[in-house]
Amino acid sequence: MSVVDALVCRRTVVGFDTGCLAVTPVGSGIAGASDGLPKVSVVTVVFNAEKYLEATICSVLGQDYPHLEYIVIDGGSTDGTLDIVRKYAGRISCWRSEKDQGIYDAMNKGLRLATGAWISFMNAGDAFHSADTLTKVFSVPNNGNTVIYGGVEIRYPDFKRIEQPGKPARLWQGMQFSHQSAFVEVGYHRAHPFNAANRIAADLEFFYQAYLVGAGFLRTEQIVSSVLTGGLSEGNRVRTILASRDAVCRGRMRPLIRLYFWGRVINSVFRSTIKRLLPASLVKKMIMLK
Repeated sequence: MSVVDALVCRRTVVGFDTGCLAVTPVGSGIAGASDGLPKVSVVTVVFNAEKYLEATICSVLGQDYPHLEYIVIDGGSTDGTLDIVRKYAGRISCWRSEKDQGIYDAMNKGLRLATGAWISFMNAGDAFHSADTLTKVFSVPNNGNTVIYGGVEIRYPDFKRIEQPGKPARLWQGMQFSHQSAFVEVGYHRAHPFNAANRIAADLEFFYQAYLVGAGFLRTEQIVSSVLTGGLSEGNRVRTILASRDAVCRGRMRPLIRLYFWGRVINSVFRSTIKRLLPASLVKKMIMLK
């Protein structure tokens, strides 16, 4: 499939059977409407995730928000992912399938296609926490802020837990909220896209730099998203911590910050060792009590 063939933009389609329960039409094509609610662009990035994609699509299309644009960016999947995308194509504002240079490159593609006033990235396996999430978030005045962020529900194999966001002033320590639970003003984000060369922590780099230049952050009291835990291995967890360090330091020495992240590496290795020695039931209780 060529890029031209795979790029499909549809603004209004009548009578399309989505297969979702209680879905609402894709919103108007204007960035702000007469009801005062802004148009929100939601981008789903996916690659070979047929097991998880449909639930994500239904979560987005099931929003009761009236001004919603939905964009799907596929990285050239070879499983049944594109069959699912085509199943809902009449409800998706715009979708594209082509190889990319990683998740943040794909997210930047979605950003370039967005026509809303605000953008959210809800990737395959993620979901909005409830059908009225967008309505609740954007019914409250944003007062000129650039980023809106909230809490997240984390889904484990046999239980869930709610994690409230931290403070933007502590972004130097790592992500303080899930990127799935954040909305960014499109104009600002387009002027400051993700650093696609940072393959692991470009979201942290983006939000930390936004904070440093004085962008406004507004916390919503809503639990915005529900995400599937990745179950990171010890090696991957350490790489994520070190990538976060590099995203914050950006080549500068900053010895105290580097010392902090090395402390996190030591703590992560210690905790992983303890977890291997403890019964699984006790580890589960420890996670639930976080």
